[in-house]
Amino acid sequence: MASEMINNAINETPGKQIKYRLSREGGEVLLAVWDSSHRVPTPRAPTACTLDDLDLVPERWDDNGGWGLGIIETLASSCGYTTDPSGGKWVWACLKP
Repeated sequence: MASEMINNAINETPGKQIKYRLSREGGEVLLAVWDSSHRVPTPRAPTACTLDDLDLVPERWDDNGGWGLGIIETLASSCGYTTDPSGGKWVWACLKP
């Protein structure tokens, strides 16, 4: 989950600073990533996918993605995003140990 959230922040704001936070709060583990973009994270609707649907050409491999936020929503006890008053947003997910 952390990798997905960090990758999304890097892709959203290439070459710019991101921040990562990992802490235990109220019996849950909080993962949070900040980036300077104001765009709201939007999960893709789940679709059926087979191996025949994948584009296996190395230059386009990353175009097969887009399901990470849906996976985070499924695994997390809660998740979302919060705008930062000084700019950007925090995307976060809570996990029960």
